[in-house]
Amino acid sequence: QVQLAESGGGLVPPGESLRLSCTASGFNFDHHAIYWFRQAPEKEREGVSCISGSDDVKGFIDSVKGRFTISRDDAGNMVYLQMNSLKTEDTAVYYCATDPLVSACTGDNDLKIFPPLNYWGQGTQVTVSS
Repeated sequence: QVQLAESGGGLVPPGESLRLSCTASGFNFDHHAIYWFRQAPEKEREGVSCISGSDDVKGFIDSVKGRFTISRDDAGNMVYLQMNSLKTEDTAVYYCATDPLVSACTGDNDLKIFPPLNYWGQGTQVTVSS
């Protein structure tokens, strides 16, 4: 059984940083694209970032460019979302997702129209508030 797990969320004031982690049991991240999504109260889920499985291509939505970075440690079966200069509008539950049939993140457009992703974590709450 495949399980994804996010961690690293919390409550921080605006301008601070958090690093989210995503790991999996029963699934090897190697050569698979990993996506980060978020969903704020009463808003639709939106793709935030993705990283390709093999060629290090990354994508970000415009609102986080220059503030968020994504990285992966395949040996440790981990993917990270480093979030700097956090804003109140970043408040949401953040999810990581992947799928055994998805190996590529081709860039920013993949966050608008993304492939079917069958493996999702339970989410980690990020609250940015003073």
